Amino acid sequence: MSLEYAITYKAENTYQEWVHDAYWQFTVVPEENESQQFIAVDFENSLNAKNEFSINGYGFKTIRVHPKDKFKEISFEANFKLIKKEINPFDFEPDTDVSKSYKKIKELDFKIDYEAFLKKTHYTLIPEEKTKLFEFDKEKSVFDNLLALNKYTYNFIQFNAEATDVHTTLSELLKIRQGVCQDFTHLFCALARANSIPARYVSGYLHQGNGYFGDSQMHAWAEAYVPFVGWIGLDPTNDILAGTNHIKVAHGKDYSDCSPLKGVVYTAGKNETAHSVQVSSQDQQ
Repeated sequence: MSLEYAITYKAENTYQEWVHDAYWQFTVVPEENESQQFIAVDFENSLNAKNEFSINGYGFKTIRVHPKDKFKEISFEANFKLIKKEINPFDFEPDTDVSKSYKKIKELDFKIDYEAFLKKTHYTLIPEEKTKLFEFDKEKSVFDNLLALNKYTYNFIQFNAEATDVHTTLSELLKIRQGVCQDFTHLFCALARANSIPARYVSGYLHQGNGYFGDSQMHAWAEAYVPFVGWIGLDPTNDILAGTNHIKVAHGKDYSDCSPLKGVVYTAGKNETAHSVQVSSQDQQ
C-alpha cells in the first residue's frame, strides 16, 4: 500500500553581529522517481527573500536564497507532501552464477562507467591498513556480501549523536567507533568501494514512526550497484534495506555532494544554527 508523507524541515540561524551578505543552497526537496510521486512543495524564509529553484550537478533540485538586506536572524521552513509506493527490496532475480558478477566488476568498461562511485573521496578515504576490515566472500553473491557489510558496519559503530560532526573523517571515526548516520554511510561506501563495488551516499528523510536511528534530522544511507540488478539501497545505521520508510532527496560521492545546507555568510562574531525534521504519514486511500 502507498503512503502519503508530510515532511517539515526547519532551520534557524542567529548571528552575534550583522550579516551584510549571505548565500545559501538547500538540497532538501524529495526526488521524484519510480517510487516517489511528488505532490507539493512550499519553502519560506523569515526575511521574505526570493527563493530560486535550480538543479545541481547530479540532477537534483536545490533552492537558493540570497537576502538583499542585512540581518541577525533568519529562519527557513520547507513543507513537502508526496506519495511513496510500497517497495519490495528483494524484487529481483538472485544470481544463479555468482562468478559472473565478479567478472563484470573487473571489466574496464564497468570501472569507467562507475568511476565516480568507486574512487576515494575526502570522507570515504580509509587508511590503507583498514581496507581489509571487510573482504567479500567470492563464494557468495555480491548482494549477500552487501547485506553482510551492512550488518558489519551496524555492529562496528555505536550510534552516538554527540561523538562526531559533519567534518569527521574515517580515520577519526575508526579510532572512536561512534557516530551518526553520515559516519555509518561513509564507512559502508568506503568498504564497498574497496571491494570494487560502486557505492553512493544518499541523503533523505526517514519515517519517524518505527524507532530507527537517525530519524530526528535528515538521514543518510547508501546505494550500492549490484551487477545485472542495479542500485540497491542499504541503511547501515539500522542494518536494513532502504524501503518505503526511506524518502530519497539526493545522492553523491559523499556528504559534501548532497549536504542539506551549504552557504557563505559575511559577518563577524559567533553564530548558532538549529535544524529539525518531522516526517508523518498516512495510508493512501
